[in-house]
Amino acid sequence: MTDQTIRFDDGASYEIMMGRWSLIVGDRFIDWIAVPGGQRWVDIGCGNGAFTERLVERCAPVQVHAFDPSEGQLAYARSRLPAGTPVVWAQGDAMKLPLEDGCCDAATMALVLFFVPDPRVGLAEMVRVLRPGGVAAAYHWDILNGGFPLAAIGAEMMKLGVPPRMPPSASASTLEASEVLWKEAGLQDVRTTQFTVERQFASFDDYWHSAANSSSMKPMFEALPAGQLEDLKANVRQRLEAGDGPLTVSARANAICGIKP
Repeated sequence: MTDQTIRFDDGASYEIMMGRWSLIVGDRFIDWIAVPGGQRWVDIGCGNGAFTERLVERCAPVQVHAFDPSEGQLAYARSRLPAGTPVVWAQGDAMKLPLEDGCCDAATMALVLFFVPDPRVGLAEMVRVLRPGGVAAAYHWDILNGGFPLAAIGAEMMKLGVPPRMPPSASASTLEASEVLWKEAGLQDVRTTQFTVERQFASFDDYWHSAANSSSMKPMFEALPAGQLEDLKANVRQRLEAGDGPLTVSARANAICGIKP
């Protein structure tokens, strides 16, 4: 059986597909959670550092522990911030953080929760490393309700009988499921919201390229016969009503935060 696990090991290709989206959503998310400056953060599943960069620029943290399982992603992340930035980059598992209890003021997962094999364990780790009064917050694509940035491609793949690969915990990405998780973890003042965001592409081909070289879509594209791949591309272009000029694509993210008692 072919391994269907979605892995992100190339920080540069991830930047084109998703890093730029994460910056757009990240700004809205930071405004919404409203954590004051001078705090100690943990950024779980930091990927190639897109959200971590925004966190440093916007939140003036005294320290950020940024963890990701992929050394390839971390290599890219280390290159995007100048020396002296208060970020400690390290490989780490969201379900077993190498941090002491109560060492952080804020814990975040940016586009990560649905990749955690057991979201309850991942959230328990967030809560464990927070001090009382600390903030546990996350945002994730509304993937089950068409909010993913590449949803148009996924919908057309389904029509061809080729279901797109899904993260292992996609069911945790809805607002309702996230709220249940946060409340079951004992967090207080739990809040949820949705962000609809837009990204400008120079052309349809620019949008297509952002997906075609990604570790999530590339294996599926390569498995399609050439003629079917061209049909898929044409159908996606039609679905997006894309012309010859710039293209604007929208996506929707669900966000949640709560306070450790």
